Amino acid sequence: GFARVMRGTQRSLEIAILVSFIATVLGVTIGAIAGYYRGWVDALLMRFTDLVLVIPLLVLVAVIAADFPKAPWYSVPLILGFAGWPLLARITRGEFLSLREKEFVEAARALGAKNRRIIFKHILPNLAGPIIVNATLTVAGAILTETALSFLGLGIKPPEVSLGLLIQNGVSAYNTRPWLFWFPAAAIVLISLCVNFVGDGLRDAF
Repeated sequence: GFARVMRGTQRSLEIAILVSFIATVLGVTIGAIAGYYRGWVDALLMRFTDLVLVIPLLVLVAVIAADFPKAPWYSVPLILGFAGWPLLARITRGEFLSLREKEFVEAARALGAKNRRIIFKHILPNLAGPIIVNATLTVAGAILTETALSFLGLGIKPPEVSLGLLIQNGVSAYNTRPWLFWFPAAAIVLISLCVNFVGDGLRDAF
């Protein structure tokens, strides 16, 4: 039982980190482009962001799970990552709208720096704090989301193991072997608490 919890914890962390990486890269890139270029580029990207926000994640995952019942485990973090970037995109866009008018950006532009260099070398380093904090907290959210999806039978499927799948299996044996439920549940709580503490610490540090 303990070995399966350790294996499930490993897989759940892999999923959460992959979700955070995909969501952060997409959110920062789209938000940076929208906030820096403004105009029709901003309008187009923000309308696309609004569209992604209103897509019900549970329905999307259910449809994909039904169409591809033997999809590999990494299909779950790919879906969650591609659906989880809009919030960070909005945060990044707002910061870019403010920072692009600062004196150091005007100075870089006057010295002939290209837009790509201004975005990645001058503005983005000033957003390291919010980006890192958001990425850290996304890990905790991804673990809870994966747990819920796997518990509903829409996430990780056997023979793979995740904490959500272990909880689903442990519910049926709760009356006779309650540790099969409580061990993975405790692991989820501890991981989420630790990640949130790290995120709060990073927020204070930055």
